Amino acid sequence: MTRPDTHFSGPELCALSARDAIAQLRKGEVTPADLIEASLTRMDQVEAAVNAVVTRCPERARKSAVTPAMALAGLPIGIKDLNPVEGVRTTFGTRGMADHIPSVSDPLVARLEERGGVVLGKTNTPEMGAGANTFNAVFGATRNPWNTAMNAAGSSGGAAVSLATGELWLSHGSDFGGSLRSPANYCGIVGLRPSPGIAGGSSAHLGFTSGGVDGPMARDVLDCALFLDAMAGYDPIWPISFPAPSTSYLDSARQDAGPVRIAYTPDLNGFAAVTSEIDSVLRSALESLRLPDVTVTDHCPDLPRLDETFRALRCMSFLGSYQVTPESVTRHYKDTIKGNLADARAMSFDDYVQAERDRSTIYNSMAAFFRTHDVLACPVNGLAPLPVEIEYPTEVAGRPMRDYIDWLQFAFLATVAGLPALSLPVGFTPSGMPVGLQLIGPPRGEARLLQVAHTIEQALNLPVTLIDPMTP
Repeated sequence: MTRPDTHFSGPELCALSARDAIAQLRKGEVTPADLIEASLTRMDQVEAAVNAVVTRCPERARKSAVTPAMALAGLPIGIKDLNPVEGVRTTFGTRGMADHIPSVSDPLVARLEERGGVVLGKTNTPEMGAGANTFNAVFGATRNPWNTAMNAAGSSGGAAVSLATGELWLSHGSDFGGSLRSPANYCGIVGLRPSPGIAGGSSAHLGFTSGGVDGPMARDVLDCALFLDAMAGYDPIWPISFPAPSTSYLDSARQDAGPVRIAYTPDLNGFAAVTSEIDSVLRSALESLRLPDVTVTDHCPDLPRLDETFRALRCMSFLGSYQVTPESVTRHYKDTIKGNLADARAMSFDDYVQAERDRSTIYNSMAAFFRTHDVLACPVNGLAPLPVEIEYPTEVAGRPMRDYIDWLQFAFLATVAGLPALSLPVGFTPSGMPVGLQLIGPPRGEARLLQVAHTIEQALNLPVTLIDPMTP
């Protein structure tokens, strides 16, 4: 994994890992105010080039009541612009809410602040989180820092870019169709989609659904585990939440993983299209492991009707949100969202029931798979980033894409089966763009997934690369 032409000119504090920054906060070697100022300085340096942190709230951050004993100890963090933060402009990337200032924070935001996180800014997202290219009519496009002519994926594109450029140490994301994993992949950072219920985040109006989840994004696996610890735990406000594990995710990630059994599939049994370029980078990384306790085989379980199942679940989520959103907002929706709503209305009750049956079949297939394997490895996306002006690819590896969802098919499995999935940066394309390996773990298997990811990270000696945005 080599990428020579990178530089980082930001404040030294910004180059610290989240773990080291928190350690210094606890020792009194730095203060939250020091980190806030360093972060704001870095934003001033790079935001004109990348447009990642679209709303800042420094005065609110400076007033945060935090102590070194808290889990995050006063560390500044970013919150995606789909999650309300009390008193801070929260737009959902849509013109109908361009001036919205919520009076109450999202419950996950409240939890993170109670645990010592200092919200310093809101990160950019496509309109209503719909789409894997981060742009909207309120703030414009977020650009990939590895090449600002390219997109940063989405919908947590602003969060991923804020980490890659060193603006923030930890940044919150969310994921239904790869919205957290794809930006992590394209920006060279780590993103974890947890199992439903791990990190709260279910919709207030569809509290029992499990397609969309919140999750941590960070610069390496251990920081990602630390952030997941800050998110995790039971709260009755989330119908499907449950208690955090007795051993922290960070401690679990640090433990010896022992024998690791990885199955790699480049295309999910031909389901998802992938370029030879992406497959080559991922195979090279896995072949480079060469650890006696790690075995890698080519294999993929049966995944019948995965496409139909995912699309039905996504339609239900979109329609559920639309039904409680006022017309003053929905009338501004972009055409792709309107298309999603038309698809949802065209489905029947029988279609949704069939999707739930199919979902169980896929889950059972994966449960059997995990009796003989620890993780399923596959691409996060089938191709490298495209120019920022292109909303979505119309073909991948010669296969036509029916719509803007089609090219995200590698994301479907974890969402449908309710499995944790992590994007781990493992290489670069010949043109110098990051490539992440998707690792899908067993149900509620975040601890094991993080162990395996950390083992790969160490075995490949993967560096944490902070960069100044590169303009072609």
